[in-house]
Amino acid sequence: MDEKQIKERYTLSIERIKEIGTEDSVGTEYKAYFEYVAAFILQIDQVRELVESGAWDELPLAGMQEINRTLYQDILEEHYETSFANPEYAVKELSADYGQLLAFLYTEIRGEIAYAYEQKLLYLTICNELFLEVYHSFEETEKPGVKGIRDILYWYVSDYCDVFLADRIQEQIDPAGCFAAEIIQNADLEDDRYLYRFGEYVSENELETARHLRTLSPETLRKMADVYTEGYRTGFVVTGKDLSKKSVVNIRYTLGFESMIRPAVENFKKMGLKPAIYRAAVSVITKKEQYKIGYLGAIANKQYEYDHRADLGLFLDKRLVERRLDVLRSTYEKHKEQAAQFAGPAVLETFGEKPFAPETKAEAPVLSEKQRDLSRMYESKSGQLVNQYIKGEERSFTIIAYPVPEIGADYPAIFDEVIRINTLDAAKYEQVQQKIIDALDQGEYVRILGKGDNQTELKVQLYHLQDAGKETIFENCVADVNIPVGEVFTSPVLEGTEGVLFVSRVYLNELQYRDLKLTFRDGKVVDYSCSNFENPEDGRAYIRDNILHSHETLPMGEFAIGTNTTAYVTAKKYGIEEKMPILIAEKMGPHFAVGDTCYSWSEDTRVYNPNGKEIVAKDNSISILRREDPTKAYFQCHTDITIPYEELEEICVVTKEGKEIIILKSGRFVLEGTEDLNEPLKELETI
Repeated sequence: MDEKQIKERYTLSIERIKEIGTEDSVGTEYKAYFEYVAAFILQIDQVRELVESGAWDELPLAGMQEINRTLYQDILEEHYETSFANPEYAVKELSADYGQLLAFLYTEIRGEIAYAYEQKLLYLTICNELFLEVYHSFEETEKPGVKGIRDILYWYVSDYCDVFLADRIQEQIDPAGCFAAEIIQNADLEDDRYLYRFGEYVSENELETARHLRTLSPETLRKMADVYTEGYRTGFVVTGKDLSKKSVVNIRYTLGFESMIRPAVENFKKMGLKPAIYRAAVSVITKKEQYKIGYLGAIANKQYEYDHRADLGLFLDKRLVERRLDVLRSTYEKHKEQAAQFAGPAVLETFGEKPFAPETKAEAPVLSEKQRDLSRMYESKSGQLVNQYIKGEERSFTIIAYPVPEIGADYPAIFDEVIRINTLDAAKYEQVQQKIIDALDQGEYVRILGKGDNQTELKVQLYHLQDAGKETIFENCVADVNIPVGEVFTSPVLEGTEGVLFVSRVYLNELQYRDLKLTFRDGKVVDYSCSNFENPEDGRAYIRDNILHSHETLPMGEFAIGTNTTAYVTAKKYGIEEKMPILIAEKMGPHFAVGDTCYSWSEDTRVYNPNGKEIVAKDNSISILRREDPTKAYFQCHTDITIPYEELEEICVVTKEGKEIIILKSGRFVLEGTEDLNEPLKELETI
């Protein structure tokens, strides 16, 4: 369709939707739903007109805030119980047969908020016509067949993969015409109004973050940006990858940090990289469960996101999987030269929000066992396909994190502390961590014991070195791809790795777990539980969905020892331990990742520690299967779980001869040469 045809179809759809409020052509049971969604679409049209005409830019801050609140108000926690986006309410009001489907439809329509601000008229037209097609089905008969409605939604997802999914891929690799980059580089960042131009939900966190960054000196903002971009550049250097071959970097961040992102963009440009800054997906066609990948504003309601994490379960089948893979393949092939220019993501995470423990609702869609298998197959094949065009051995990344105001009254002080943590002396940590690695390299396995109520009792089997003079088991991680500094890590040998991993409270991928317990045998999870729910089976399902990512089991892909006691003291001092992101928390004690190794898709890239020794423990008995069948080697997930120092009794290296080298005892480092790591911990004695 050309632009004129799209405009005509869009106008027709709006005119038809305007008539819905005056009609009485659907059953009374569904009338309120269709009128409600129609009214929402008409609100979206008003916003689209404001943006298109330029009138949006003339609105006062209060006017923008009122529109923002109106667009998101019915999914906010205080209104969600009576929202048609809530599958529980939709099933109650619209019947079990249609409730899930219509809640999904409204959720998909809510993506129009983003499309209106980005002036994506084709997307708006597609969604409007989908809504009208379903509405007309209810006009034709009081209760159309459930299969008929499901089929309409199915073919929407299938037919428009080559629009939504293809465009999504291009957004990720092509910086041309980047909507967000234009705002970041050209908006008046001293004026709060710029935040509302993105079309994301804006809460006090985003507003106060932007205001706080304005209080920082240009030198401090530059320092923050430099750490972020230099970590990215260093990631290429330490892995021996050629950054000069690349021209595109993907920036992912949360609104409010534009004053830092702007100089970061300048830094990347000096490296020859243009920014591709795409929005976190809003359509089921491009979303990955409840995870937000891209730039985003506030999450209006995490329960809403959780309720719709498995919407694909309403219609996922093998045909749809193959359709999505075909679109991926053809799109990457069409843009293969651009894809080869993609260097990888630079991620700025935030933390400090109130921990979220979701409610599991019977009315929310779920994946059947067959669909879980299909989902895993898609993740595996799509991962392989992407790696053909954006090669793992040629790309890198970096991640850094900062707090948001919701963390508490000490936010400014905590923010300053995090700046300090993110800029600690890497050279000092490099030397101390090498002492730990020298001890670990002597080991056959490592024993980790919990303290008090912590039930951890783990044996982690280590790789056997062939030449200890030239090889090493652990990577000496300073502040490059994972900022801040402070860990040594390896890929454990699965065979012989066994025992229990226990954490009293941990926050993973924005979800809270209490008394999390994983049992390993030969390096694989064989049992698991948590105390989040009264019914233990609900806890198991929670872990299976969100840590195991629907796999029956996952291997231990990483064992690491965090050394950043400064971060640990900051967390204890301000009482924010459970709010720390895993990026920082993993540096605050030993951590264990379930899923892929840290070297997935780049195992054959030779990597060296600063002392010149080659890191050789990059594979395990599962990842090595990539040489025969990549579908058996990768899981497309990697979840770090940290045990805090105060829950640790001991970390001990055991050599082949049975000699024991204790690294940490009763939460303190005792290995010779690591004593300086205990200095920050002394502050806890005065708190």
